[in-house]
Amino acid sequence: MVSKTEEEQVYRLENQVENGGGGAWEYLCLVRKLKLRLPEKVLKHGFSILNDPQKRSALGPEEWTLYEQVAVGAMDCQRLDLAKECVKALQKKFPESKRVARLESMLLEAKGLLAEAEKAYSSLLEDNQFDQLIHKRRVAIAKAQGNHSGAIEWLNKYLEIFMADHEAWRELAEIYVSLQMYKQAAHCYEELILSQPTMPLYHLAYADVLYTLGGLENLYAAKKYYAATIDLTGGKNVRALFGICLCASAIGQLAKGRNKEDKESLELQSLSARALEKVYTQRSPAKISLLSSMLRSLKVSL
Repeated sequence: MVSKTEEEQVYRLENQVENGGGGAWEYLCLVRKLKLRLPEKVLKHGFSILNDPQKRSALGPEEWTLYEQVAVGAMDCQRLDLAKECVKALQKKFPESKRVARLESMLLEAKGLLAEAEKAYSSLLEDNQFDQLIHKRRVAIAKAQGNHSGAIEWLNKYLEIFMADHEAWRELAEIYVSLQMYKQAAHCYEELILSQPTMPLYHLAYADVLYTLGGLENLYAAKKYYAATIDLTGGKNVRALFGICLCASAIGQLAKGRNKEDKESLELQSLSARALEKVYTQRSPAKISLLSSMLRSLKVSL
């Protein structure tokens, strides 16, 4: 995640370069270091350096790093002619490079030659199964083809090697949810919560999945994770507040005779309803009557 200081540094350098103050190479280095996706800027300022023999030669060996960076930016912008130029320059300099071969495969993908790109990626992974980018490109190809089972397979294989990749777990969870495979999605969110327990987004998504699965135990667990979301966001997450009310209402219908649990659910439901009323009073006072109607349908009174 990019810090506020880093964002300000990028913005300052970008303004400097855009206004003719120099520093294009420093800007491109920072974009690369922070792994920012700014293809138009990379293409514009990268080519301004590559097209100037004096500036290009001043880079020394870093010239080839810039060729690679510009090639990827050109693919993102669908400037495949420019991407091809960069890849050809790299092929000439490094004819046996696996890294350049990866760029060639990415260019095939950018051209829409997905079957050829997949074949090239598979070949590269045989030589180096730890290449994260190639694994992710295979997932992207499967998703582009609407091949959800393939995307799931590649993501699971990737996560066997790179278990700490939170974005991959989240992407897998979202695919499972889109396919209504809620138990599998729940497992992904459990992994995310274990690795990043203070991220409210993961608690909220897990609670949604548990609520969708239904059943008394899942509803109790969902209520717990909605409550954790509220705690982590300082009581300001409206979706989690609604989640508490929904869970408590469902639990009230299923948990007959569990007096202690019923009482706790009702108390939490009442607190959530009051918090919702406060939020709506501040943000959308015209919708208070709609809120009251919805809560009455759940047998909750403000």
